[in-house]
Parts: sequence; C-alpha cells; structure tokens
Amino acid sequence: MTTELNYTAAQQYIDEVFTQLKEKNAHQPEFLQAAEEILLSLTPVFEQHPEYITHNVLSRIVEPDRIISFRVTWQDDNNNVHVNRGYRVQFNNVIGPYKGGLRFHPSVNESIMKFLAFEQIFKNALTGLPIGGGKGGSDFNPKGKSDAEIMRFCQAFMTELYRHIGPDVDVPAGDIGVGGREIGYLWGQYKRIRGAYEAGVLTGKTPGYGGSLARKEATGYGLVYFVAEMLREKSESFLDKTVVVSGSGNVAIYAIEKAQHYGAKVVAASDSSGYIYDPEGIDLHALKDIKEVKGERISTYLNYRPNATFTPGCDAIWSIPCDIALPCATQNEINGDAARTLIDNGVKFVAEGANMPSDLEAINLFLDNDVYFGPAKAANAGGVATSALEMSQNSGRTSWSFAEVDGKLQEIMHSIYTESKEAAEKYGFAGNLVIGSNIAGFVKVANGLVSEGVY
Repeated sequence: MTTELNYTAAQQYIDEVFTQLKEKNAHQPEFLQAAEEILLSLTPVFEQHPEYITHNVLSRIVEPDRIISFRVTWQDDNNNVHVNRGYRVQFNNVIGPYKGGLRFHPSVNESIMKFLAFEQIFKNALTGLPIGGGKGGSDFNPKGKSDAEIMRFCQAFMTELYRHIGPDVDVPAGDIGVGGREIGYLWGQYKRIRGAYEAGVLTGKTPGYGGSLARKEATGYGLVYFVAEMLREKSESFLDKTVVVSGSGNVAIYAIEKAQHYGAKVVAASDSSGYIYDPEGIDLHALKDIKEVKGERISTYLNYRPNATFTPGCDAIWSIPCDIALPCATQNEINGDAARTLIDNGVKFVAEGANMPSDLEAINLFLDNDVYFGPAKAANAGGVATSALEMSQNSGRTSWSFAEVDGKLQEIMHSIYTESKEAAEKYGFAGNLVIGSNIAGFVKVANGLVSEGVY
C-alpha cells in the first residue's frame, strides 16, 4: 500500500509539473519533447527520494535560470546591413559554470536553444566534470558567406554576448555552423573587449592558442567508445559489423574513422543534400578531402568512388541494412517509420551522435524490439567532456598530448556507460540506457539543488 501511495504521489507530481510546462511553453515543441523524454524516466526516482518533491526540484530544473535574447547587426561585403537574433540560454549551474555550444543556423529559435540547453544539463552532469548546462546561437546562416562577413557577424555577436559569459560564469563552444574559424573570431573579439587573456571563456579553440588536442575528434570518437561498451555488454565488437552513419561533419567523420579503426565497415554518410552509399566501405580520405579541405557537397564522393551511389534527400539512408546505426546529423532525423525500417532490416545497436536525432516514437520502438539504444546525452557527451578538459588545461596554463586527452576521453565514456547501466539496474529498468542516463544525470543535479537550498 505504501509503495502505491508513493508511486501515486510521484507520478502526480511529475504530471503536474509537465502540465504546467506545456501550458507555459505550448509554442516550443522541441523543448517539450526533450523535457517529456526525461520526465517519463523519473517516477522511480521520486518514489525513492520524496525530498526531491519537498524541494520541488523538478519545477526548478525545467525552468532556465535565464534566457538572453539580443539583436545582432552586421554588414555584408556590399555594405548592406543585416539583423539577426542571438540567444544564450543559461539553464542550470548547480554543478559548475554554464557550458554548451553556439549554433549558427537558420532553424535556431528559442525552443531549439532551450531543448539543447536542457539536454546539456544532464549530459554535462554525466561526464563527472564540474560543468552546468547552457546553449546559445543565432539564426544567422554562415553558408555562402565570405570569411570577412562571418568575421563581422562573429564580432557583432560577441559584442553583446561578452557581458554574459566568463571562465567561471558561462563557457560557450562550437556547434552546427560554428567551428574553429568562428571560435577564433569570437575569441579575438572577446579579448579586444575585455583586454585580458581569459582562455577558458571559450572552448573549441585551435591548438596553439589555447585549444585542446583531440577536441575535433572527441564527439565522434567518444560515440564509438560508448558503442564499444554497448557491444562488449553483448559479448560483441565492431569487427566486421556494417555501420550506417548520417551526417558528414566532425561528429560523423570521426565516428567513421574510429569505427573503421575497430574493424567495422561503414557504408553510408550524408549531408543536407542527400546521402552516399558505398558497399565497399566509405573512403575516409575522400570524405575528409570533400568536407574538411574543399567544403563541397557529398555527391562529389562519386568522383572518387564511381561504384558508390548518391541519393538526393536524407530520409532513405535508414533503409540501408546495417548492424549499427549512428545518427550524427540533426534532431529528429529518425522517426517511427525509419525506426521500423531499421528494425526490419536487422539493426541491433543504435547510438546517437547528434542531439535528439530520434523522436520518442522511434526510441520506444527500439526499446520494445530489443535494439540496444544509446541516447545522445550519454553517447555524444565526449565533445563537451573534452571541452571541459580544455578548460582544465587553460586553467593550469598547460597543454596535454593527444594521447593524454584521448585516454581521459575513453575513461569518461566508460564511466558514463557504467553509471547509466547501473542507474537503470538500480531503479528497475535493466538494459534501458535512456532511463539509466536520465536518472544518473538528474540525481546529480537534484542533489545539488537540495543541498544549496531555496533561493
């Protein structure tokens, strides 16, 4: 009887918080999707920790500390004036300074910023490093812009952002549309305004001026290290497995590189124009030349490998039979139909390299059909973990070797997997890494909120 009463109280509390959240944020579907995915996992936590209800930690966690929205005015090469909107969502700093990337993409809006920042809270908590959750960006589109235009936009963006960030306050990094070039322009403007060398205020810098070795590779490598743990759990390995990877940015490229290193055959990759299928295995040198050197569309891969095929549009990439699927492109790229196709074609492992690339229907289908599923907040945490390692190097005025950083990354991904697995088992959901990672990250933040009291 007591258990039933506790369950009812816990579930009622979660339902009430989510109902209020939907009423306040009815126009923000991405944020509500991210919140629902986590809240659905937490009933057993509140059953065992009624003090979380007493301290109303859920209502406190789902409301960001602050949302900063600002105008970014810049001039193009023809002296035409343009106006974009910039954001920084500082969601939660219980564990450490706000930490999360900046995204420059036309799709950026407040809902997407909040969903990414909310996910970042728990992803960062899982790393075991002292970093809180935040995210930012702009609806500026860097595609088709000259270097000078991108520089002027970044300078205008940082001219507002600088007053809200700092090495012990909020530490942005890169994301979609923001790579080493953009971080360099942002960092240069921050230094000019502040008149100080505060290297720890931005991560993703180029090695040689405060950046960390292995940062570019970290998310993709970390994803594969996490999947290696998943495979080991089932007494399997990457050797001779067929892998489909979506995307062709840093995450996808370096996931492909490390999966191939472990003996897998990766047969597909994509960009926003479509996807390539190479049944003999992706030529990584060709893919890097196309994307990292020339900046061309992925269809030019056929110039290197004429036996490969290119298909316009990205949805059908998940119709390619594979043992392992690694979505590394963007949010909600795998829906229910795509998940059914993957399952029908025999996929056994799915792990998310992008942020929230599988919708709730797809996730439930994977879980219900014995597909071992690695959620983004656990599987792609290698990038932010290495960003935090960059912060440590900046604080100590030192630089670690590639092998040192990579070794620490492997340890962190092993720890994330172990904590997620054990949390799932502790709360009665053995084998469910979605619930396990949600709970493992949430409990760390909730304990912090309880310990610091109400303010």
